[in-house]
Amino acid sequence: MHLQDLWFIAIAVLWIGYFFLEGFDFGVGVLTRVLAKDETERRVLINTIAPVWDGNEVWLLTAGGATFAAFPEWYASLFSGFYLPLLIILVALIVRGVAFEYRGKRDSKRWRDGWDLAIFFGSLLPAILWGVAFANIVRGVALDGRHLYVGSFWDLLNVYSLVGGLTTLLLFTFHGAVFAVLKTHGDIRDRARALAARVGVATIVLAALFLIWTQVEHGSVATAITAVVAALALVASWVMTRADGRDGWRFALSGVAIVFAVVTLFVSLYPNVLPSTIDPANSLTVDNASATPKTLGIMTWVAVVFLPLVLLYQGWTYWVFRKRIGVRDIPAYQAH
Repeated sequence: MHLQDLWFIAIAVLWIGYFFLEGFDFGVGVLTRVLAKDETERRVLINTIAPVWDGNEVWLLTAGGATFAAFPEWYASLFSGFYLPLLIILVALIVRGVAFEYRGKRDSKRWRDGWDLAIFFGSLLPAILWGVAFANIVRGVALDGRHLYVGSFWDLLNVYSLVGGLTTLLLFTFHGAVFAVLKTHGDIRDRARALAARVGVATIVLAALFLIWTQVEHGSVATAITAVVAALALVASWVMTRADGRDGWRFALSGVAIVFAVVTLFVSLYPNVLPSTIDPANSLTVDNASATPKTLGIMTWVAVVFLPLVLLYQGWTYWVFRKRIGVRDIPAYQAH
């Protein structure tokens, strides 16, 4: 295996980690306006992800940095062709991060409601647009012979990519609801489980449509296997929402569904990193988009040294904040 192939796998792993972890906190962010009945319940949901959401975003930063260093041509073409959707995602993530920090800075209902809306839309928009972006990456875009994107923003909003965006939105919302069941207790936990059961039906249908479409247009024997694993894990997680208990298994299975869905997309893509819909000869591949072997070699040693430290630290964070919370754990509730 060549270093460029290794780094394609490494970038895929980083995106898998990002969607697994950030997926549930995007879902919880959406649920703050869907599941929570009042401000106290919104605080319960926010507190389930408050200690970890910023750590989850490290995976995105690392994936972006690794792409820039390992595949500079891929990075350049992505950011020139996907400039507007990526800008919207970036702004949404910034506003969302500010909202987490600032919503409690002033004792004003109007102030908190405004920041709560920022959390909702800052979670909703990336949950959709990441699906749109990755569907377009797999489908291919209009790249000319210089590997420049010559299409328009509206070309990115094709039917396949929109189905991809709705799939990630529902998948992350289901993942977030399952996480809420795992991390809360009391009435809000019961309602989260009921909501997960309802959302799960739509998620299964749309995810199946998207995976079948991907398989028909871009698939292979390997992607057929990974897509089936993703579908079975999603169905199993949904089935388990219909009975109480086994919250950890339910969450793990919804995570497995995300993992293998993303694996399906990357396996469908390889050896391309950004196909051209104009001429296959214009496509970016792991070979023509990669950095020099020396650069990839240095990156590999850096990753070997620092990646275990990052994983240990993030694992420790989740362990420390593993306790369930509920309405009665919110100080404002106790004050009443």
